[in-house]
Amino acid sequence: MENKIEQVELKYLSLNDFEDLKEAFVEIYGDSPDAYWKKSELRQLISKFPEGQVVITVNGDLAGCAFSLIVDYNKIDNKHTYDDVAGDAKFKMHTSDGDMLYGIDIFIKKEYRGLKLGRRLYDYRKELCEQLNLKGIVFGGRIPNYHKHATDLTPRQYINKVRSREIDDHVLNFQLANDFRPVRILSNYLEGDTDSKEYAVLMQWDNIYFQKDSVKPSTNKTEVRLGLVQWQMRSYSDLDELLHQVEYFVESLSGYRSDFALFPEFFNAPLMAKYNHLSEPEAIRELAKFTQPIKDKMAELSIAYNINIISGSMPKVINDKLYNVGYLCKRDGSVERFEKIHVTPDEAKVWGMQRGSQLKTFDTDCGKIGILICYDVEFPELSRILALEGMNILFVPFLTDTQNGFSRVKLCAQARAVENECYVAIAGSVGNLPKVHNMDIQYAQSAVFTPSDFAFPSNGVKAETTPNTEMILIADVNLDDLTELHNFGSVRNLKDRREDVYTLERKK
Repeated sequence: MENKIEQVELKYLSLNDFEDLKEAFVEIYGDSPDAYWKKSELRQLISKFPEGQVVITVNGDLAGCAFSLIVDYNKIDNKHTYDDVAGDAKFKMHTSDGDMLYGIDIFIKKEYRGLKLGRRLYDYRKELCEQLNLKGIVFGGRIPNYHKHATDLTPRQYINKVRSREIDDHVLNFQLANDFRPVRILSNYLEGDTDSKEYAVLMQWDNIYFQKDSVKPSTNKTEVRLGLVQWQMRSYSDLDELLHQVEYFVESLSGYRSDFALFPEFFNAPLMAKYNHLSEPEAIRELAKFTQPIKDKMAELSIAYNINIISGSMPKVINDKLYNVGYLCKRDGSVERFEKIHVTPDEAKVWGMQRGSQLKTFDTDCGKIGILICYDVEFPELSRILALEGMNILFVPFLTDTQNGFSRVKLCAQARAVENECYVAIAGSVGNLPKVHNMDIQYAQSAVFTPSDFAFPSNGVKAETTPNTEMILIADVNLDDLTELHNFGSVRNLKDRREDVYTLERKK
């Protein structure tokens, strides 16, 4: 265009647009009586579904339009035609109780093409679909270049060649670029469409935010507040004193309306001080005797303070074998156990720690979460399995003594956030325990990591603590941002996996 664009406006269709629309349709489709919408038909569309009918203007001149209906998709035949949906002058196929938005017309005038106005119309339809909580958008898409290849290619072969860029079809390419996917071929779809040989491609866009109506009201949150405890290792005279400190942190995080409280791995190690005269395997087994009362107290606190508590991890003797375990104490009163799958060489050698085998996602009122203890986060297979099972937030209680060890946990946790498109929260202990063998020093900087895309911090760090300082960290994360990332991110790590080349399977 040579004229300067001063205003682009998207607005609802009105009968005042009839003459301009008629002129545009005649220009594009010819001047036969069936080439343009009658005024009575536009009146019916506006009356039945005003939000579904929009026009776009440039400097006050009509540049394009988009018309649509709401349909009960189950009542539409797989081999339907355009007339089946929109051929009735009273549009009886439209129903406000339907589940799908059906596009019945869309165009941009030739002189306004190249301004991405078509994208605006598609975006409006998507936003409308989300607002109305419909499953998605469908329409019969023309394939106007098919007549050039009809003698050599079937419609399916033609579509495949368009998708692989061997054939150019500006209409189909545009629809694919706007996240619509081909569902099936429709024959005899639009009578008189000789360019498409009367074929159409049923194109569909899925509303990732669609929520099926349920008798039960949903209490799941999408804005989740994470609370992390960076625990100071210090001497405690007994269990009650340690639990008093635990309650102090839980109360603090609850006061800020946190949804989760994450404690570090082996945060209860100070209670081993009184057993320092024993061998290290004997001392850790004595520490394991405190695990049950700590779990019971945390379960009480989770209800009392209305917060989900991830207990960090503690030693536990099961069938005379020593494991590193933790507990998810939900605010609904239920408690679930998780285990450390990979024990470090030092844990196995010094304490005789056994490898756990339980790997699972946990359902919470804030969606599905996963929990991996320290060393486990350095094995990407575990978190990938959890991500494929729907995990949105990964919690990692850890204990590291040096910056080298901490860096391994931190860097791997950040990688897990990127590759699994999830949030990762890590919490560790700081300080020292000079009276406890094998637990002399600790180094930590607790943090919440995110994927790295436009909705998230560019460095993938949502929040982090001051290193080696006792404190709490509170950070809000949005689960809807993850949903958007999974489907429309700059890269899509989960969707772009090459299962034709490799697979990952959980052992029974």
